[in-house]
Amino acid sequence: MKHCIILAAACCLLTVSCSEKKDNTAKAPTRVKTILVSPAVVSGTTRYVGIVEENEGTAVSFTSMGVVRRVLVSEGQSVSRGQLIAVMDDTQARNLLSGAEAQMAQANDALSRYQMLHDNGSLPEVQWVEIQSKVAQARSQLEVARKNLSDCRLVAPVSGVVGRQTVKAGETAMPSQAVVTILDISTVKVKVAVPEAEVASITPQTPSTIAVEAAGVEVQGGRIEKGVVADALTHTYDVHIRVANAGRKLLPGMVANVSFSTAGSNYVNLRQVPVTAVQKAADGSLFVWTVAADKTAHRAKVSVGSVSGNHIGITDGIDVGQRVVTEGYQKLSEGTRVTF
Repeated sequence: MKHCIILAAACCLLTVSCSEKKDNTAKAPTRVKTILVSPAVVSGTTRYVGIVEENEGTAVSFTSMGVVRRVLVSEGQSVSRGQLIAVMDDTQARNLLSGAEAQMAQANDALSRYQMLHDNGSLPEVQWVEIQSKVAQARSQLEVARKNLSDCRLVAPVSGVVGRQTVKAGETAMPSQAVVTILDISTVKVKVAVPEAEVASITPQTPSTIAVEAAGVEVQGGRIEKGVVADALTHTYDVHIRVANAGRKLLPGMVANVSFSTAGSNYVNLRQVPVTAVQKAADGSLFVWTVAADKTAHRAKVSVGSVSGNHIGITDGIDVGQRVVTEGYQKLSEGTRVTF
């Protein structure tokens, strides 16, 4: 019986000892690293999504109807001014030229025979004028026939890159129907739709940065051209930025990220913290761990702004001077006591 009493007393002492140790451990604060939220002044930068456009596009077409026999260029090919683009079936044009040449020869022969009569005074003046008129008509028809034959060969009026081919060999080309379009992309334009409330801040000299991910290009934009007519539905104005394209990497239709630098015009006060301090909750919301005056940790739901280096701007949820946990937040729960 005595041994039982001693054993029970020992168990009670052990239980009390463990309980006290557990309580002491729970009361020990969690060590973390923190920072005081600092203000950040960010100059106004507006960002838009734009589309790359050619500097100029030229539709190249035949002047008459006919069957296209060959197209000698393909889309994306560079062409020079005067280069042969396509050939139309010229059978009819050659026949017309042969007939015009025969009429010209006949008119010249008649002119030479009547020339002697006219010089001898044996030919009435009216008849001589009529002969000269027929020669002039034959010459005019011959020039037209030569032009028609020449027009069966389509040449590039400008240098550039073939953008689109709309007529293929064997198809019938109609007058003024574009066979190919030649694009001048030595310089391109980036078109951006700017809301009417923001268009006034953009001038022809506003600095801009153009980033085109598809081409792996980031360049400074050139002179800016602003449209003066707003879109009736979106109330936006088209703004075109000229961009040098010596390497021809920028192609029409590519998506461009455009940043206009309006430093000195708009400034926004942000609270700035390290990117790693911002966490995502299960519901997708963002939060940071803040430290209260009594050194307890609390979640603070935040709204974020732009990223600058390894820091991110906080637009709502915390104030300048608050202490935010940057390391050790994995061990925290609501109300945890911390030390730093």
